[in-house]
Amino acid sequence: MVLTSDELIQIRRHFHQIPELALQETQTHAYIKEVISKFSQNFIEYKEIPELPTALLVRIAGSNPQRTIGYRADMDALPVTENNGLEYSSTHDGVMHACGHDIHMTVALGILNYYSEHQPKDNLVFFFQPAEESESGGRQAYDLGVFSGKYKVDEFYGLHDNSDLPTGVIGCRNGTLFAGTTEVNVIIHGKSGHAAYPHEANDAVVIAANFITQVQTIISRNIDPTKCGVITFGKLEAGTIRNVISGTARIEGTIRGLTQDMIEFIRERIVEVAKGLEMSFNAKIDIEYNQGGYFPVENNPELTTRFINYMKQSNAKYQDMAPAMTGEDFGYLLNKIPGTMFWLGVDSPGSLHSADFLPHEAAIKDGIEAFTGFLNYRMNSEEN
Repeated sequence: MVLTSDELIQIRRHFHQIPELALQETQTHAYIKEVISKFSQNFIEYKEIPELPTALLVRIAGSNPQRTIGYRADMDALPVTENNGLEYSSTHDGVMHACGHDIHMTVALGILNYYSEHQPKDNLVFFFQPAEESESGGRQAYDLGVFSGKYKVDEFYGLHDNSDLPTGVIGCRNGTLFAGTTEVNVIIHGKSGHAAYPHEANDAVVIAANFITQVQTIISRNIDPTKCGVITFGKLEAGTIRNVISGTARIEGTIRGLTQDMIEFIRERIVEVAKGLEMSFNAKIDIEYNQGGYFPVENNPELTTRFINYMKQSNAKYQDMAPAMTGEDFGYLLNKIPGTMFWLGVDSPGSLHSADFLPHEAAIKDGIEAFTGFLNYRMNSEEN
């Protein structure tokens, strides 16, 4: 069977009604398998991951393979309450496909469906990945060694929908497409005391204020203005009542950079600032970092040049893009396996991660046609 545009839209709408959070994608996993079971099975085999049970790998054997090409589609949703009033709105309270992973999975199924009917020259591996929004599902899969043996991937591709691009437009760039992100927690240990006797205490709020102010100068005074980095502290907790000096404070934030080297530099400078404030205030400051798998999405130069050249020369609607400071755990896979991530325009009135995110479904067919066209070109090219 070859899926029609209407059938693809119905598949996407079913995904949209059953959004699930990271590592909880049991209904989504079952539905993916149900859809694929209706395809021709002549060239298809499956791989489950017991340690990551909602993940699924699907391999299509090539007729004369020179390589194995991977395609990633993320599966999880966000803890967002939908505000679109659709007939096919989320049926799971407080959970929504507000990042468009329902579109991502549907495009992947459309590509997979095409090659189930038209055997590819090269082997294809489709990775339906849980836990992109949190828990680093891509890193978990890689670290479990799933991309080995028959499922070893030589080059990896994946898309992300873009609410600001016109419907069906393919956007890409060489180098970094998305920033890497690192969570940072700061715990300040001072000494509590009476508000009337500050000399007998060590005010963690004052230390926290100095820390936040000094760390912001890392971006303005330590980084080349032509390069990019972001430090945001979105949460500060300290104290219990107005007339008690707080002895502890906790700050939570995020670091973003367009290269892993930039992220590492910012991390080192934050630690140095903390050490200086420890001496200045005679306090103790603990720094905790968690990057997980959210490395910068750095597109491989050779593969991405080929991808962009094809898109510009084909019937696809293509647009060169600037880097974005959003994060994506596909960056970890691209850190280990060469590949390319690209945007697919969906022209939504609401932004990604918002309660009124509403992608145009016509983008599904455009994405499938653009990428199957590229794969056919890639597999029949004489280039390695």
